[in-house]
Amino acid sequence: MTLSWQQPIATMRCDRAWVEISLGSLAHNIHQLQSLLSAKTHLMAVVKADAYGHGAVTVAETVLQAGASWLGVATVPEGIELREAGISAPILILGATHTPEQIKAIAHWQLQPTVCSFKQALVFAETLKTTNQLLPVHLKLDTGMSRLGPSWQQAVEFVQLIQGVPNLKIASIYSHLATAESIDQTILRQQQQNFEQAITQIKRSNLQLFQHKQIQPALHLANSAATLTAPDLHYDMVRVGLAMYGLYPAVHLAVIDLKPVMQVKARITQVKKIPAGTGVSYGHKFVSDRAMQIAVVGIGYADGVPRNLSNQMTVLVRGQQVPQIGAITMDQLMLDVSAIADVHEGEVVTLLGEDGSQKISADDWAKQLNTISWEILCSFKHRLPRVAVP
Repeated sequence: MTLSWQQPIATMRCDRAWVEISLGSLAHNIHQLQSLLSAKTHLMAVVKADAYGHGAVTVAETVLQAGASWLGVATVPEGIELREAGISAPILILGATHTPEQIKAIAHWQLQPTVCSFKQALVFAETLKTTNQLLPVHLKLDTGMSRLGPSWQQAVEFVQLIQGVPNLKIASIYSHLATAESIDQTILRQQQQNFEQAITQIKRSNLQLFQHKQIQPALHLANSAATLTAPDLHYDMVRVGLAMYGLYPAVHLAVIDLKPVMQVKARITQVKKIPAGTGVSYGHKFVSDRAMQIAVVGIGYADGVPRNLSNQMTVLVRGQQVPQIGAITMDQLMLDVSAIADVHEGEVVTLLGEDGSQKISADDWAKQLNTISWEILCSFKHRLPRVAVP
């Protein structure tokens, strides 16, 4: 029997703080990005890290309906989560997988792995040799990122090794750009040249791989930044992460209208008055210089609000910017709401997002913290429920 005072946990989690995900803005961003692509270029939506903190399953369903045709994840469990949710679209695992257990799971769940080393390819060969399954794989070359993949100069040898494994089929060849958001395109263009030289060498030494247009491997290189400003790097597919979530990798890349998808909100849990000379929060890093009305808000660094923003950030209350004061604590933070009359418990505070004509973005926090907006989006913990809104 359910007692009358009991409240469903899912509802209760929104009593203090939550993250709103605008599915309308997400679909809008996909449409805007597609407007940059030719008909032959597919859009891969990168939904790794729980879709940059937005909620992988909900985001994946929305972007596929909006026109994306591929999904990108970092790990095998991330791919399995999408399959268990009933998503059947092709899923590329962007990270490296090495163990027989991972490879068997990839085959079982019909995921598509990145193969990025000679040793890894041999583990795939050994694990799959007793099966009849043909596994599509995606070869990653290092063209200047110095991360995953053999050097682009080894492309021919790498392709030949993979073609010698009966159970593997090369579905694509790709690389990753290191400086695509930079105004100076020197390194980007060098990476493009390296990539294209590798493909030319493969074609010259292995005509069979590219002989039939219907079955030849796809080529992809562009991330969000290159998708926005370099059409010649779109090839057969682009891999879009940050831009899909409504943020630009750099200010000069704002060539289409993107809408932030995430808003972070919390409720005021107590309002009180303090006299001049009163210390606020741990360490008394803030001491009031006058009588103040302060509000305690039910969100803190355990939820993903960076503690280093203490005494630096502002939030929105009733469409007005108000300063945060004192050290941000694990579960709570304090505001100076002296300028707003009759603030009361239960009012909504917007930490990231829009309220009236005012807005605060992940870019604002990133600039204050000397970091990147990617990190801000990914920092919000699962204690904050994701609430889908239009």
